Amino acid sequence: MSDTKDPQQAAGRPTSAPPAANGVDRFFRISERGSGFGREIRGGFATFFTMAYILVLNPIILGSAKDKFGHQLDTGQLVTATALVACVMTVIMGVGGNLPLAIAAGLGLNAVVAFQLAPLMSWPDAMGLVVLEGVLICVLVLTGLREAIMNAIPQQLKQPIGVGIGLFIAFIGFVDAGFVSRIPDAANTTVPVQLGAVGRLTGWPVLVFCVGVLLTIALIARKVKGAILISIITMTVVAIVINAVADVKSWGLTTPKLPDKIVAAPDFGLIGHFSLFGGFAKAGILTAVLLVFTLILSDFFDAMGTIVGISAEAGLLDDRGQVPGIGRVLFIDGAAAVAGGMGSASSNTAYIESAAGVGEGARTGFANLITGGLFGLALFLTPLLTIVPLQAAAPALIAVGFLMMTHVKHIDWDRYEIAIPAFLTIAVMPFTYSITDGIGAGFLAYVLIKAVLGKARDVHWLLWGVSALFLVYFAIDPVEQVLGVK
Repeated sequence: MSDTKDPQQAAGRPTSAPPAANGVDRFFRISERGSGFGREIRGGFATFFTMAYILVLNPIILGSAKDKFGHQLDTGQLVTATALVACVMTVIMGVGGNLPLAIAAGLGLNAVVAFQLAPLMSWPDAMGLVVLEGVLICVLVLTGLREAIMNAIPQQLKQPIGVGIGLFIAFIGFVDAGFVSRIPDAANTTVPVQLGAVGRLTGWPVLVFCVGVLLTIALIARKVKGAILISIITMTVVAIVINAVADVKSWGLTTPKLPDKIVAAPDFGLIGHFSLFGGFAKAGILTAVLLVFTLILSDFFDAMGTIVGISAEAGLLDDRGQVPGIGRVLFIDGAAAVAGGMGSASSNTAYIESAAGVGEGARTGFANLITGGLFGLALFLTPLLTIVPLQAAAPALIAVGFLMMTHVKHIDWDRYEIAIPAFLTIAVMPFTYSITDGIGAGFLAYVLIKAVLGKARDVHWLLWGVSALFLVYFAIDPVEQVLGVK
């Protein structure tokens, strides 16, 4: 039995698909992929609630930074921009790519924009570079180079990408919920993280998370339909009650309490505020080129890893381990970066939290209509839709992390040329908090081991080229010093 068929079986795809119920079913191939409208709707809700934090976090990251001239972006306008771009591009991905793959402002990418680009130029200039990054990615897609690179990656390297993402999002869940926290530098210890905030679990929010994890795994073990969504809603209600009766100092980004008002008018003031080439004048051509290169490399491989990992978990990879309609999917992802820059929401990309929807049963782009629709509602109902605390949503990431981790069995651990790159890919993702870094470490190890074993010709030339770019990526600081950028 081939490795690519196991995920499909795990996804519950029937051996012979029932006839489509209607035109929508036929368009999205819902029945063909062994899904149903109920599963797609639940999946769309689950994905939204696990990534709705971006409506709070993206404005915090972008709004906390100042550009070269001391200007800061308005928080209300950032919430609108974040929700609008996520809504539009998630729906486009659903209709055009037919994958349960939601899109929103990329974490990590927004930090690059806020803390590397903005201090060197104005905000419109910084967003202009994001637009250029997206345009260049679209060009790579149209020329076939981006798809060629994905196809040049051996299946043995694609499998650990999904496993690494599973471990990564589980780690994100533990950190977001406060179950794991960073040890302050003042502790003078080499141990980077610890249990809870003080070496032990304290406070009501962490208890909500722990109960949520237990509830989620119990429901999954019982094979209850809607397990993840049931857990999120139940624990949100519990959190609201606890917040009302207990003295809770902080829930983090989102406090679970009933809002004073349900409807809030969106502010579109940041939409269209970008300057394509202003950054080159403000920061210098060489610096601007290096910044765009950094954005492209991060966005390119973050999205690639997410698309492959989510598609594999949904059982949608074909017999060659490739994603159906990958050209359209990659182009839409590139267009999302353009839209993010034009909307001043930072570069948008595919979200690994989409795995929560897949875990709930989503297999088609119809789920994106639900997720995108909820982001659209968030433009007006932000007070209501952002009451889900991270502690209630994070258990979904733990559960999905487990589901994605099960694919580790497909890796040939007896062959070091496969096992070592696989291990580095899986380990580096959570340890560096970056999908891109994990993929880069795996690629570099793979080509190196192939070379020292006298099998360099087995490596596709594109993989050699990508690995060379990753070498520059990891050594970007000394490269900048040699080029006189710093």
